[in-house]
Amino acid sequence: MLAQTKTFISEVRGELAKASWPWDPKERGFKKYKELVDSTLVVVVAMLILSGYIALLDFVLLNVVGVLTGGGWQK
Repeated sequence: MLAQTKTFISEVRGELAKASWPWDPKERGFKKYKELVDSTLVVVVAMLILSGYIALLDFVLLNVVGVLTGGGWQK
């Protein structure tokens, strides 16, 4: 069991060494993570836009269905 665990850990380290990380190892400080921060910002902005679109569409459809079924406008 212990030998299998050691083998697994060594294989994981080998695969992680091959991975491409989203930062430049030569940079120091906050600049090192610029690509990572930029990518995260793009995802957060996209999620805010998408959630606003879904909320607006939900509001419009709720009122359309309300008018069609005689429920009137939602307040």
